[in-house]
Order: sequence, then C-alpha cells, then structure tokens
Amino acid sequence: MGATAGAPWGRTEQQDFRSRVRGTLLGVAVGDALGAPLDGLSLEEIRTAYGHEGLSGLAVEHGRRGAITHLTQLSLFTVDGLIRAQVRRDTGAWHPPTDLHRAYLRWAATQRDWGPDERREDDGWLAREEWLYDRRSPARACLTGFGDETMGTLDAPKNPGEQGPEAAARSAAFGLLVGWDPQLVLQLAVECAAQTHGHPTACLAAGAYAVIVHALARGESPDAAVQRALALLAPRPGQQPVADALQHALGAVRQGMPTPARIEELVGGGGADGTLAVAVYCALVAEDARHGLCLAVNHGGPSGAAGALTGGLLGALYGETALPPAWLAELEGRPTMLVLADDFAMEMTQGAALHGPTGSSQGWLVRYPRA
Repeated sequence: MGATAGAPWGRTEQQDFRSRVRGTLLGVAVGDALGAPLDGLSLEEIRTAYGHEGLSGLAVEHGRRGAITHLTQLSLFTVDGLIRAQVRRDTGAWHPPTDLHRAYLRWAATQRDWGPDERREDDGWLAREEWLYDRRSPARACLTGFGDETMGTLDAPKNPGEQGPEAAARSAAFGLLVGWDPQLVLQLAVECAAQTHGHPTACLAAGAYAVIVHALARGESPDAAVQRALALLAPRPGQQPVADALQHALGAVRQGMPTPARIEELVGGGGADGTLAVAVYCALVAEDARHGLCLAVNHGGPSGAAGALTGGLLGALYGETALPPAWLAELEGRPTMLVLADDFAMEMTQGAALHGPTGSSQGWLVRYPRA
C-alpha cells in the first residue's frame, strides 16, 4: 500500500485496498463458519465425526452450511463503528472507542430484539439487516460487556478476568486503518477489547492481531508483521504471555510439517494468546487459504475463533480472490459483507468527498448518521 493518511490514492491502490478489505471481512466470516461446528469438540471427536483428516469443508451449524456466529456479527459492527467514527470526526466530537461502543450496543440490540426498530433513526443501515437478529452462540463476556450503557475502559475494564479470544476475533477491521500509525491501531484495539474482555492478555492479543492485519494490509510479509507486533507489545505491562505465544508460533514454523498435535500445543488452554498463536502459525505455513483455514479449526480449542482470526490474516495478506469460491458462495450474509467492505474502503479512500468542508453526500449520512 503506497497511500497514507492525507496522501492521494491511485486507482490501482484503491482496487488493491478494496480487495484486502473484502478479503479480511470475508476471511473472518468464512473461518468462523468453518470452525463453528467444531467448537466444544475434542480432536478425537472431530476425527470420529469427519474422518482422520478432520473437517475439510463447511458443515451444517445453526440450521445451514456457512452459518456465521457472533464473532462475525461483531466484526461487522466493528466496521460500521469505524465508518461512523470517521463521519463523526467532522463534528469535532471524535472519540473512536465511544463510537465503537455505540456500534457494539447496536449489536447487543440484535441479540435481544425480534427485529430492527424503525423508530431508532440513528441506527444506520447495518442495524436494519434482519438476518443479523439471531443469537449465534454469543460469548457470555460479550453479552455482559454490552449488557448496559457503561463502557469498559482500560482503567475500569469489563470482565477483568476474561482471557478468551472473542475480542481479538472482532478486531481485524482495526488493522484496515492503513493510514494510521500502527501504535494507534494497537491502542484502539486494546481499548475496545476492554469493553468486554478486560484481562491484559485478551486486550493485548486483540491489539497485536490488529497490528499484524495492519502490516499485512499495507503489503508487509507475515514475518515482518509479527515482528512489528512484538516490537509494539514490548513496553506494555502484561504483554509477556502474548509475546511468548507469538514467538512460539514463529518457532513452530521451523519444526517441520504442520500437524494437529502442533496446533493443539499452540492453542494451549484456548485463551486469546494461544488462539492468536494458532492463527499466526496457520497463516505462515498455509499452502493456500483452504489449507490454512482447515489447519486452524481442526483441534480441541476454540475452532471458530481460530478460524476467524486466521481468515482475517489470510484475507488481508492475499485479498478476496484467495478465499475458496465454493465456501464464499454458501457463506451466510455475504452480500451484506461486500456492501459493508466496499463502504469502508470508500470511506477510507474518499471520505473527504463524502462528508467534509466542501460538501456532504446526504445518502452517506443516512447510511452512517453522525448522531
């Protein structure tokens, strides 16, 4: 990526960026859909159900093949919140963690309401997508974190003992802020993770993941992306478990052919650090996206989160065309994801023309209200 904040975007750069944005969002979703049927199963149970090689394609979950879970739902609302934050920047009232929190509260409404409430004029278009009004195994920490209007912060985090990978799994979009300094990307992801997963391991895993996606989306190699994350983690209190997990993933690459046993070793107890390690390892050793995603989900840990994290990395690295077309064809909500991805890419590359001192697109402000 050659364009940076304030610099003009060429046509080729815009097309490349859009492909990586699409790839990241679709990758998160298809990895989530692939891994979700395996959540809660041991490796032995997976092999009993799907054969010695494990699951090799989309399986039925939530009544259909290609069904997404709350991990993808929240990832979509992350994108929505980031666009809304950019739009609100014009007003001078700019605090992205607050805009993200409001977006996550809109997700929380989808988990308790029967459908969209037309009286909430400021919800924007995503919250009016009826297919999102379906509970898809939401993590308790997400429900409690967004169960009231109080926003968790680093000084007063929600669920301070929660170390699960769910906050990291919704954080890919922070890495798509390619014009931002990576330190700011890390900080925003960490602050937003604290809204549900207050333990430093969970927060810093989310931040590290966002930094890795950020580097990949800017055209850096996976190894360089991990090294950048390690450098930014180094001065942070509580970073050691996440740094150790990333180093473990890098070391595992040099230990021969990937195996389910190696994945099980990396995932450990299924916390955010181990799940991030699995995703990084699978992105580094993947022969292609299908191979990397299947490797990421066939283990006894949080398969859906590992698949989502891996899919986000592969999508940011290679773009949408690298993802298996047959899986994308069956992916629930794909049309919504493509519209949202393209809106995000347009906002990041042409936002000044959509809303700014020289004029505003009324249609854009209806889709992404400033209020």
